[in-house]
Amino acid sequence: MNITIKNSEEIEKMRKAGKILKETLDLIEQSIYPGQTSAHLNDLAYNYIISQGAKPSFLNYEGFPYTICASVNAQVVHGFCSDEPLKDGDIISIDCGVIWQGYHSDAARTFAVGNISIEKAKLIEATRQSFFEGIKGIKAGDRMGHISHRIQVYLEERGYGVVRELCGHGVGKKLHEDPQVLNYGNYNSGVVLQSGMTLAIEPMSTMGKRYVYLEDNDWTVTTQDGLDSAHYENTVLITDTGVEILTL
Repeated sequence: MNITIKNSEEIEKMRKAGKILKETLDLIEQSIYPGQTSAHLNDLAYNYIISQGAKPSFLNYEGFPYTICASVNAQVVHGFCSDEPLKDGDIISIDCGVIWQGYHSDAARTFAVGNISIEKAKLIEATRQSFFEGIKGIKAGDRMGHISHRIQVYLEERGYGVVRELCGHGVGKKLHEDPQVLNYGNYNSGVVLQSGMTLAIEPMSTMGKRYVYLEDNDWTVTTQDGLDSAHYENTVLITDTGVEILTL
């Protein structure tokens, strides 16, 4: 395992990448409404990132053809953008990354389209909150399993499935670095967290069973039972005293 510890100069570049990404996601959130298309949201994200002197992390990454992943309803991650209008009551997960001077940020949010059901709203909020439960009180010297276990317990206690085929990851000069950040596991397990580690922590939960399948495009991951899914992700920096969230 090759875990990179970032120095102050590298961290500053990741802070900037994180700030641009947060602004991109805010812009997208303001642009989501029934009748909007994910293709247009993709254009908005691309244009804003470029306007800031940065680059999209995802575009052409291993052949991925978009700036954002736009995953609607039962799609968990890596949804393709399209000209199909979003409908009132849909939920859409937007995952995006930004490169600033060679360093990546990575974050995701699930947004409501118009008026959504109470059940969908609860799924989105629980997924978001599981991230914050995972990092609560975390600092250098703790183990990765502390985060993974708390995310799993928080979501499963509320009746949600926790997707296991996908996970968070280290992030920095590469979009995906060591170590993996699982969303399930045992409390006192996994690598010891070190000051200067930068991680993309990203709970993915489902309204029903946790099982997923890969769609024919070889990218999009969708729930097997067709029930809705939510995704929440931030890039974080581990410090001696806690966790700094770089994409909020």
